[in-house]
Amino acid sequence: MPVTYSQFLTLIATALRDENGLDLAYLIRPVSSHSKDLIKEFRNPTRQSLSRYEGAIEAPWDEIAIQYVLVITHVAKQRYADAFKEHTQLVNLFLRFFTNNSGWTLPALFATLRDLRDLAFDADVQARDLSQKSDCMEEAARIMSKAFSNCVTDRTSSYQMSRKWGVYYVVGLVLKSYFRVRRISLSKNILRALEANRDIPLLHEYPRAHQVTYRYYLGMLSFLNEDYTKSEQELTFAFYNCHLEARNNQERILTYLIPLRILRGHLPSADLLSRFPVLDELYAPFISAIRKGDIQSFDAALDTFERRLVDLNVWLTLEKAREICIRGLFRRVWVVSEKGNRIPVAMFHSSLRVSGMDVSSEEAECLVANMIYKGYMRGYISHEKQMVVLANTNAFPQLSERPTPFTLH
Repeated sequence: MPVTYSQFLTLIATALRDENGLDLAYLIRPVSSHSKDLIKEFRNPTRQSLSRYEGAIEAPWDEIAIQYVLVITHVAKQRYADAFKEHTQLVNLFLRFFTNNSGWTLPALFATLRDLRDLAFDADVQARDLSQKSDCMEEAARIMSKAFSNCVTDRTSSYQMSRKWGVYYVVGLVLKSYFRVRRISLSKNILRALEANRDIPLLHEYPRAHQVTYRYYLGMLSFLNEDYTKSEQELTFAFYNCHLEARNNQERILTYLIPLRILRGHLPSADLLSRFPVLDELYAPFISAIRKGDIQSFDAALDTFERRLVDLNVWLTLEKAREICIRGLFRRVWVVSEKGNRIPVAMFHSSLRVSGMDVSSEEAECLVANMIYKGYMRGYISHEKQMVVLANTNAFPQLSERPTPFTLH
């Protein structure tokens, strides 16, 4: 049965009376089934033509219902900039209601903010395709930040029904918006505001999905700031707590976690990579080169995938892993030398040349010294005798045993 506008208003009134947040969220989503019925009923509505419905239900829901019709009409005609503009009005009206109610309204908040983000994205893409300027996503992030403030300032609701339970979901939406428009520096503002509000529940008390999103973006911010230790911790949590069926999210996390694990000397298994063909194609050449100590293949992979690695912001991280490849080559020299503790510098020099590095004997000696200095090898160089003297035990420590495994420069 088609839903008329009068029935739509009745459904909203019922959801408000019953404090049914899930029903309310469904009713004001542009993708809901009744949207098509309302589009057919009004054809080409305007705010003026819909003004006769003002006061039909309690404020501000009479106006929200009108805004909803305008939004879905623009969406149906793929006028995304207009749809976003009308939806911002809908969200602002909703926030007036939200600030005077408890946490039962959170599902509706989440739905309206998700739609705000999606419409902003569509509007920006459409504008870019038309060679026009659009900053809808930044505007969406600003409105979401206001919603964040409305969540953390709840001082009247009970603990169980507090609007504060929406904090981390909203923060996740804001951070995703900043990353999408490459205004990552703005993330500091929302994180500072979060730290300043100490009276919100502890992170582990929130739904796991909220935790995973938040920890993922913390890991990404740390990654971009080259705080690799914190980044690995946050991304590891995000990966192991990510829903098993959320393959795209797992792949997104692993895109950055794999390079960090490589720097620690933990190479991903073939079984893991086989589950993510895109990552297998990207990282398998580097992993194979590291296992073989094949510097030439490693450098070739850096050249082949340079554009993709730069776009993903992981080129620098993988370039640092080149030292691990050199360590692997030198270890093979040690193995070929029957794991002796006295190996001529010339052997390391020859191995480098065979692996495609056209370096002088002096440069080879410097590379060996660098490996020793950074803890990849244990021993010293007798420059006079041109001999590398390695420790009798644990000459090549596990990469994870190094005091500062992420300090590669």
